[in-house]
Amino acid sequence: MNPVTLLESFFTRKAEFDIFPATSNDCSDMATLHAERFYRGWDESEFHSLMNQPTVFAYTARPNNGIAGLGGFVLAREAAGEAEILTIAVSSKFPRQGLGWRLMLATLRDLRGRGAETMFLEVDEGNAAAQGLYRKLGFRVVAERKGYYALGNGQKSTALVMRLDLR
Repeated sequence: MNPVTLLESFFTRKAEFDIFPATSNDCSDMATLHAERFYRGWDESEFHSLMNQPTVFAYTARPNNGIAGLGGFVLAREAAGEAEILTIAVSSKFPRQGLGWRLMLATLRDLRGRGAETMFLEVDEGNAAAQGLYRKLGFRVVAERKGYYALGNGQKSTALVMRLDLR
């Protein structure tokens, strides 16, 4: 490590995060982060509508060092033993800090407690980082949905459908 980078590391403190169950009060922050991370972000009313469904729940990652804001969130649904990740987003301000991993672990723990047996999610075929996270958690690709995601350049990309057996 070069001396300048080493010196900067002594004066730069990484943000630390706690994971909390989300409430309807988090919908505005989730919508803001979702809009930053996705071409077609969901607005606050969409999050409120989802959070008011009895089968939907979410977790947020918030800095515990006095910094305001949202580091990330995950929104999931469980019904009749089957679960799905509706969306997950981690702020680009906090890369590679394990927030996606921690949010997914909280969700998996919750789903197992609810009696879910399988979980599904869709991920853009071009999102290698997310695919890597999901594979580390044990997900496997079970299908593809061609043209599922609209990209900002007018193109469409394929969604990989991934599955995890929870039991």
